[in-house]
Amino acid sequence: MTQDFQLVSLTGLILEDQTELSLADLCRACAAQADRIIEMVNEGVLAPAGHAPDDWHFTGQHLHRARVALRLQSDLGVNLAGAALALELLDELDSLRSRVQRLEATGR
Repeated sequence: MTQDFQLVSLTGLILEDQTELSLADLCRACAAQADRIIEMVNEGVLAPAGHAPDDWHFTGQHLHRARVALRLQSDLGVNLAGAALALELLDELDSLRSRVQRLEATGR
C-alpha cells in the first residue's frame, strides 16, 4: 500500500507593520465596537498614528494587541486596565526572551 503525499504551498501576508488599518477596519477585524477600541487607545493599550479617531492608522501589531485585550476581557473577565498591564508584561517577557537568545547566540 502506497501513500500519496501532496505538498501544499501556503501564501499569506504578515500584517505587522506594513498594513495600515483605519478604526473601522480594526473594528471589523476584531468584531468590536469603535467605543471599545477608543477606550483601548485612551488606556494606552493601543497607540495609533494620527490625532483623532477619524484619521487613526493601526498596524497588524495593533490588531494583535486589540484581539488579545478583548480575549482577556471576555474569557477571563479582566478589566481594561488589567488587560493593559497583562499586555505590558507580555511585551516585557518577549523582550527578555529576545535578549536571552541574543546572549546565548554570542556565547555569554
